[in-house]
Amino acid sequence: MSRTMHAPLGAARRYAARGTLAVSSAALALALTAGSAPLASPAAAATGCAGAEADFNGDGIRDTAIADTDATVNGASKAGVVHIVYGGGKGTFELTQESAKAGASEAGDGFGYSLAVYDADLDGCADLAIGIPYEDVGGRPDAGRAVVVYGSPAGLAAGKASIQYLQGAAPLSGAAEAYDWTGYSLAAGKSSTGVPFLAIGAPGEDLGTTPDAGGVIYVSGSSTVSIGIINQDTATAGAVPDTAEPYDRFGASIAATPTHLAISSPGEAQGNVVDAGAVTVFSHTLVSGVPTPLNVITQDSPNVFGVCETGDGFGTSIAAVPYRAEGATSTTESLLVVGIPGEERTTTQDSGGVEVFRLNAAGGFQETEYVDQATTGVSGTATSGDHFGQRVVAVNTAPDSVSTPENTRMAVGIPGKESTSGVVDRGQVQILPLVGPPGESDVLLGPGYGMPTPAATRQYAGMSLGSSTAGLYVGLPYGPAEGRAVYLFPWNVGSAGAPIQTFKPGEGGIPAGTSTFGTAVR
Repeated sequence: MSRTMHAPLGAARRYAARGTLAVSSAALALALTAGSAPLASPAAAATGCAGAEADFNGDGIRDTAIADTDATVNGASKAGVVHIVYGGGKGTFELTQESAKAGASEAGDGFGYSLAVYDADLDGCADLAIGIPYEDVGGRPDAGRAVVVYGSPAGLAAGKASIQYLQGAAPLSGAAEAYDWTGYSLAAGKSSTGVPFLAIGAPGEDLGTTPDAGGVIYVSGSSTVSIGIINQDTATAGAVPDTAEPYDRFGASIAATPTHLAISSPGEAQGNVVDAGAVTVFSHTLVSGVPTPLNVITQDSPNVFGVCETGDGFGTSIAAVPYRAEGATSTTESLLVVGIPGEERTTTQDSGGVEVFRLNAAGGFQETEYVDQATTGVSGTATSGDHFGQRVVAVNTAPDSVSTPENTRMAVGIPGKESTSGVVDRGQVQILPLVGPPGESDVLLGPGYGMPTPAATRQYAGMSLGSSTAGLYVGLPYGPAEGRAVYLFPWNVGSAGAPIQTFKPGEGGIPAGTSTFGTAVR
């Protein structure tokens, strides 16, 4: 039962199902909000650290992290490993819990289930946050934890010691509980005031007698950090505009920009409508380490397309990017992308959909588009079981410029899509503009077209997506072993376009014989 959330497709349905994951665990000590905790002092800018995006060794060239969560490590099945591919042909590195100096690899840990990249200590070298949601802690199964592995001119895990975030160990207090799934989701970056932050989702967290209400650990700062805990009953920085209920799973997905932090609860019930879903928006303004709540969005919110329906899973996956309107002199707004993989059309079930919202600095929102494969002008056809929106990612390649269809894009995973020749659950990825008509420059990618991997049953293409200014990463961790790969596509790829880079087990220094290579990629 503890591994149900790890299933490749149908995860949203099983993940939100009442009873399926109604596991018992003790409540989080929500007084967990801690004061400042000193860490190692950061260098003003470590020698050789250029400050480039996802540059772990500081040479000014982007590097890539690729997870294989089911990999066997030191005889431990499904312990997980993260493969690091250094840019510029500078080699590879196999990051395990041992090489990260973050404990021992154990069976079923799922090391690398979630990944986030940011400069945690402001030294100019990128650092890698890794979620381990199925880690057992003190005999408590699947309590989970997260670890930050620091970059350096010599690469990851070659400089300062990694730091772990788990309940009951400094800099956190409280206690780890069974089935919290701490580290199931991650978001990281730098606020508009230049402060690094990391948000860690624990969607299985119980609150008192409320099972699986969920929570998020918010880490802010560089040389000195503050720790805050957010849940739907938190009032430290003002009342969160919602209430913790059983199986909300607040923290299942997290997205952030320098202005906003968004946290989803796809199991949220709206009245008697179960698993309808919601997304709560915060600012990075802190009170005792806790971000300030601004608003909550559901499909029953005013001027939002559709209505809350059972099993929609609004917020199963979310993404956010900075947004600048024509005439604006600064970037204080965001675009929020919300996946709704259980959304139903009149004649389809679980075909899915995506909604895009424009957020102002105060948290006010305006829906800018609803899109699915039945939207006028959009490629493809909406069919039952597609799960359009099971995964969403987005990018703004020019955040200090006016947002346009060229520089502001999103990718939507459609892992249940069947091929035209009847290959079941082959999956698909659709790239669309975030600004302007969604069908104006949309592109479909999938195994056998765009992806140089033959179509096969249950590849679930679209379950693993990664966003960067360099392009869109698409992982194929499922299906035939010979098809496992990660592809990097330009965001403005043409309909007949090919990947600009391919990562494949057994090639380019990446070890052969991987298990689920590409479950997460950054």
